[in-house]
Amino acid sequence: MSDSQADDRSIKPLQGIRVLDVASFLAGPFAATQLAEFGAEVIKVEMPGIGDNLRRFGTPTDCGDSLVWLSEARNKKSITLDLRTPDGADILKQLVAHADILIENFQPGTLEGWGVGWEDLRRHNGKLIMVRITGYGQTGPYKGRPGFGRIGNAFGGLSFLAGDPDRPPSTPGSPTIPDYLAGVYGAFGAMMALRAREMTGEGQFIDIGLYEPIFRFLDELPGAYHKTGFIRQRMGPAMKNAVPHSHYPTKDDRWIAIACTSDKIFERLAELIGRPEVAGDGIYGTYPKRDKRRDEVDRMVTDWTSALTRDEALQRCAEAQVPCGMVAAIDEIFEDAQYQSRENIVMFDDPRAGEVAVQNVVPRMSGTPGAIESLGPAVGAHNGEVYGDLLGMSAAQLQDLAAKKVI
Repeated sequence: MSDSQADDRSIKPLQGIRVLDVASFLAGPFAATQLAEFGAEVIKVEMPGIGDNLRRFGTPTDCGDSLVWLSEARNKKSITLDLRTPDGADILKQLVAHADILIENFQPGTLEGWGVGWEDLRRHNGKLIMVRITGYGQTGPYKGRPGFGRIGNAFGGLSFLAGDPDRPPSTPGSPTIPDYLAGVYGAFGAMMALRAREMTGEGQFIDIGLYEPIFRFLDELPGAYHKTGFIRQRMGPAMKNAVPHSHYPTKDDRWIAIACTSDKIFERLAELIGRPEVAGDGIYGTYPKRDKRRDEVDRMVTDWTSALTRDEALQRCAEAQVPCGMVAAIDEIFEDAQYQSRENIVMFDDPRAGEVAVQNVVPRMSGTPGAIESLGPAVGAHNGEVYGDLLGMSAAQLQDLAAKKVI
């Protein structure tokens, strides 16, 4: 690494960008968290005396805030402000005049009812970028309905596909997946809007429904239905367009995932398990042949994996260039050499909660990497700094606003 590259690592890609996070719970705040990881100044706006509900979601800690809050409010400043009051709305407008991005996830019309909707705020800052994440988006017949991650999974089409064929639809891993994905799209949208602003000088708003990232990720599902009328059903761990492509048990009561996405990969697997004759011109040599005899193919692979330990199966697949990985429980993740080498888990010493294990920043950048500088702060920890230094309020003004429960 050159000296100039080493110097660049002290630069954060988003330094100088100020974000107001007036969202609650997870999707909107996660969008802001990603911006904070890469240097944006993120000011988290919370209800006086209550704070964000995320503080009480998940495993509690001795400091009173949950592990989810400590991780997902990383690198943020916390101020309190009741947007429902005229004084609170006025203060938000003052803050907006100093901000680049505002992120919110109230039901459509809520901010407008308080006098701080898009049209209200853009009058105070024509360059403002506003990220709006709701259950169903700002338009459409369902726009007024409340939404959470579970609803996003369900309405987006993923829950119907999750689980075994003979069982009801299941939760696809976590009900919060749509929140995180919408947060990723929110941050991505903000970045594009910042780039567009460089060209136009104008701000804009980004409109995301929680279900939309889920639907966007469902590969060919709409195309297949439109062209053929095919309605994909639950297949357990299997995949429609490839086989063997599933989870397989090992003799030490662990599980591995194997993904044969082409005939060539299957040929390598067949050679590995001692059944080369079934590949190529054999009975399972092409995907259409394997698709018609899925149970037989999966049983053949299961017989092989069940005779090996997890590590033996992983090693042999790696040597044969067959895509394979452990179906990792969290204890396996903590022990895994790949996770350790990539430092995917960070042990952060928080002054309020002590040592906390959190996921590291994604993505990695070689020249200007992101970082975890602090975990989620106490409610209103930065009232004095933000209101005093940024807006120039006096101690007496802050005391008065606190007495009126505006902050």
